[in-house]
Amino acid sequence: MPDKTLICKECGKEFIFTEGEQNFYKEKGFENEPQRCPDCRKAKKHQNNNNRNY
Repeated sequence: MPDKTLICKECGKEFIFTEGEQNFYKEKGFENEPQRCPDCRKAKKHQNNNNRNY
C-alpha cells in the first residue's frame, strides 16, 4: 500500500497519508481517509476541546 497524497478540506494543502497511517486506520476499522492535514486536525481537536470546557 503506497503513500497517498491527499488534499486538506480546510486549508487546501496537500498532505501525505502514509502507509503506516493507512494500516492504522484499517486496524481501527475506519473506512474513510482523513479529510484534514495534521495541522488542521490538531487545530480542530484543540477547538473542540475548548468548546467542551464551557
